[in-house]
Amino acid sequence: MPTPPRTPRPRPAARRVPARRPRRRPRWGMRMATALSVTVLAAGGIGHALVTGLDTGLTRVDPFKDMKNRPLAGHGMNVLVVGTDGRDRITPEERAKYRLGGAPCNCTDTVMLVHISEDRDRASVVSLPRDSYAEMPEHTDLTSGEKHQAHPVKLNAAYAEGGPALTVRTVESMTGVKIDHYLEVDFTSFMRTVDAVGGVRICTTKPLKDAYTGLDLAPGTHELDGGRALQYVRSRHIDGAADIGRMQRQQKFLAALVERVTSGGVLFNPVRFRAVATSMLSSVRADEGFGTDQMLSLSKAMRGFTPASSEFVSVPVGDMSFPVKGIGSTVKWDAAKAQRLFQALREDRPIASAQPPAPAKAPKDVVVDVAPDTVRVQVYNGTRTSGLGRKADDALRATGFATTGAPRTAAGAERARTVVEYDPRWDRSAKSLAAALPGAELKAVAGRGGTLRVVLGADYKGVRAVRTEEPEKPFEPVRGDRVVCP
Repeated sequence: MPTPPRTPRPRPAARRVPARRPRRRPRWGMRMATALSVTVLAAGGIGHALVTGLDTGLTRVDPFKDMKNRPLAGHGMNVLVVGTDGRDRITPEERAKYRLGGAPCNCTDTVMLVHISEDRDRASVVSLPRDSYAEMPEHTDLTSGEKHQAHPVKLNAAYAEGGPALTVRTVESMTGVKIDHYLEVDFTSFMRTVDAVGGVRICTTKPLKDAYTGLDLAPGTHELDGGRALQYVRSRHIDGAADIGRMQRQQKFLAALVERVTSGGVLFNPVRFRAVATSMLSSVRADEGFGTDQMLSLSKAMRGFTPASSEFVSVPVGDMSFPVKGIGSTVKWDAAKAQRLFQALREDRPIASAQPPAPAKAPKDVVVDVAPDTVRVQVYNGTRTSGLGRKADDALRATGFATTGAPRTAAGAERARTVVEYDPRWDRSAKSLAAALPGAELKAVAGRGGTLRVVLGADYKGVRAVRTEEPEKPFEPVRGDRVVCP
């Protein structure tokens, strides 16, 4: 695992003085409004008065108790944010509506390392897969009281065995980054926060459906309230990306939340800021050092924030399925790339490129959910045109479908329309196949099995190329303004 440098990297003097930077000149109107707001509030003592006492509702934990041999402090502020289950603290109606049945797991569902730059101009969010292979430090199990030597585990097991303190120790050991603050968010605080800011806008280019969470979003733009947002960030059965796909959606959600908070007047309106903060902190656990002064300081500093001020990345992975005896399949980090990433955090350097990506060319192929090479097809010629079955079989195979290579002749009269017959269990595969056959009719046939059947009709005009959507690169850093809705 990466280890921190013995001494912090010297900081250029210019970085310590947030002077008038040329790149911020277009925001003079924003700066003047901010300065006026802060001056007025500070002069009357209103700003501090409105947020004073917010931290009294926080549940406190001591994640740094008796910690020794910690990494050296770098520059900026590092916050470990963990998402816990907490389904026992929501109403029965909400549990039913958002598919939150079952017993709470006393585990971390999400682990993120958030770095706030020293000049407060940038927030870097690093997602740590919950199934990451980790070396658990020596500790005492909170439940059994049993003492354990250092041993390999999945990252989310740290919370179950040793709570916040062991989670912080494990993350610091893995990253070499010293944690300054700890925040623990559960389902309740998450939903209340989203509702308090007025919901969050999410865009998707393909359907997002997860039977486990109840998420069901059609392609397009959606305003998600707290409950639907919880479904969005929890879903991991949408496609083959599983946990990596879920982390990407969580990053998009955070970027959208930053956009809503910074553009919706929350940080400029102390009354609304208090309302939002009260909703969020009502069921959040935090370390003793995170209180009113820190919240007020951060809220003032972040008033110039936009989605472009945030950047997101998942820790680089070398092996998505690293077997460990007694534990099962784990996620093994790419040690060299992870070390470079965490070195950048310690040195307070940006992790995402400032250059905009080159505009992508509009693809001519039709985008489908299921890859053609996973769809097995038997072609039947239902016309009187000799050799048409062979041509269609060859064309489907050329675009990627797994045809049998042995087309057959359909019995009966000539068919007027091309039909795709499929077993209902393979409905998504059938839609991908139908997309390659313009005008084809879909017909469910129980018991058909995994091989789809195409009966060519007189309307057959050829095969259209299809492909699955290009997968996002989960381990490439991205700025928030590139993942929010246009």
